[in-house]
Amino acid sequence: MGDTDGKDEKHEAPPSGSAVRDDASESSCYATEDDEETQIHLGPKISIKEHLEKDKDDESLRRWKEQLLGSVDVSQAEVQEPDVKILSLTIISAGRDDIVLQIPESGNQKGLWFTLKEGSKYNLKFSIKVSNDIVCGLKYTNTVWKTGIKVDSSKEMLGTFSPQAEPYTHVMPEEVTPSGMFARGSYSAKTKFVDDDNKCYLELNYTFDIQKDWPKS
Repeated sequence: MGDTDGKDEKHEAPPSGSAVRDDASESSCYATEDDEETQIHLGPKISIKEHLEKDKDDESLRRWKEQLLGSVDVSQAEVQEPDVKILSLTIISAGRDDIVLQIPESGNQKGLWFTLKEGSKYNLKFSIKVSNDIVCGLKYTNTVWKTGIKVDSSKEMLGTFSPQAEPYTHVMPEEVTPSGMFARGSYSAKTKFVDDDNKCYLELNYTFDIQKDWPKS
């Protein structure tokens, strides 16, 4: 889940997680029929060292780039593709212990992944590891179905991330699960993380429940 079209808008709809899927195909991980955005064709990719040298005479821009790159070794001359991994998903709800979910390597979570209480407020927190190079315009998308009918579709622009040793932590805006007899039951969801080039770094298909009460520990 996330803000639809990047706006600060809350949904009363189910949440979403995500997972690394190393074997995901281009047909599933790149543009899909649900993607309505026009693809932008970017110029050739250049190395981090070339990025810095390109604007070395602009002091303010150079400092901004160095701040973005942090401790990255800029002496590398070769062009490397950024590597993005989602390490974990945490569901945060006030008054309860956090639900920490490790991401399955296959990208497909077997069986019920988690259960939420109807009408509860929550935030999703992702742990994101970026390696090799800067990833530009990382975007989160999520689609949820109930009994085969799409009930929610959302997206959020997360931003641009430079590679670093420690994972980034990104907390999504607060949301509220739906409530009522018709809201309870089982849901299926698909979550993706893609960049400006529509390159998909991870995809997860999973199921979750919304019930009258939280599951007993």
